[in-house]
Amino acid sequence: MNISRPTLILDKEKAIANIRTMQTKAMNLGLSLRPHFKTHQSLTIGRWFKASGVDQIAVSSVRMAQYFADEWDDITIAFPTNVLELDAINQLASKIRLNLTVYNVEVLHILGAALLHPVSIFLKINIGNNRAGLHPSQQEEIIQFGQVVQSYSQLTFKGVLMHAGHSYSARSQEAILDIHQRCMQQVEWLHRCLDQDFPDLIFSYGDTPTCSVAKAFPGIHELRPGNFVFYDMAQVQIGSCTVDQVAVALASPVVGKQADDQTVILYGGGIHLSKDRITMEDGQRNFGRMVRFTSTGWDVLPPSCYLRSISQEHGVAVLDNEMFKRIEVGDVLGVLPVHSCMTADLMKSYQTDEKEIIQMMK
Repeated sequence: MNISRPTLILDKEKAIANIRTMQTKAMNLGLSLRPHFKTHQSLTIGRWFKASGVDQIAVSSVRMAQYFADEWDDITIAFPTNVLELDAINQLASKIRLNLTVYNVEVLHILGAALLHPVSIFLKINIGNNRAGLHPSQQEEIIQFGQVVQSYSQLTFKGVLMHAGHSYSARSQEAILDIHQRCMQQVEWLHRCLDQDFPDLIFSYGDTPTCSVAKAFPGIHELRPGNFVFYDMAQVQIGSCTVDQVAVALASPVVGKQADDQTVILYGGGIHLSKDRITMEDGQRNFGRMVRFTSTGWDVLPPSCYLRSISQEHGVAVLDNEMFKRIEVGDVLGVLPVHSCMTADLMKSYQTDEKEIIQMMK
């Protein structure tokens, strides 16, 4: 490989296959797919979604919406609205169909007074990850929220937005499906609460584990996963995908070998991969699965070959006997990241297996 420093390698064929699989699933279920673009953050990769029939997206910030608004005209900012960015929100609303996420009535009043162009509002619902939003049991607050939205001419109550982020705690498909079933029960309750007064709302639901594994989404109209485009080792551990579906690997030069514990030192650390980790069955921390690059992609090494520790620039990788003997200083190994979203955000560009450089939002 013509690699001299840490480089994020993207297997384009795997990524496109992941996109097509999710889009086909949504279509077969009669659902819309609004993929979350915070994972890849790239107009080029966004075009791969368009080629599969996707025409609406979600993002995680106003700045990201501005970047994608060059090529997309239906964007949901799936993050609680920051009222300090009203000027940018007004500018976006003047050129695209903009959907904002809100759960505090106070924010609605600020938007209603300040917006110069129409926007649609998604109510953020806490469906179990306990991070933000109204709980489905807060029926009075939910109804009041919808009424306040309707009181402002520039606001339209478009739907409810849910993220089953607690599915990331699962460690099997059975556990994912158990979480999903409980979420769908809360969706049913929300319909009973809202359908009479607000019959045309869109129920938007998204997280990669449940969207990858579950076969039915009763009461849902729109799927909103993001990580699935690349997947990662956390998703492999959760049960969302196989290791062969992971589409990115950090190419890391080998800068040292240590025979006493069969480790190699990689030029690839926390500023490239983040410090996200998974815990293996023996309790050992794992910062990524090792791969060996080939002329057609990469071969995944045995589970005993993994990134054991990480610091700012360094990665310490444990190798088995055979691989330790084969690897020399100056070689390049790959690391399948634990969290591909964070890794991509840190690296800011990709190199495909066809040697194409793909830039991300800066």
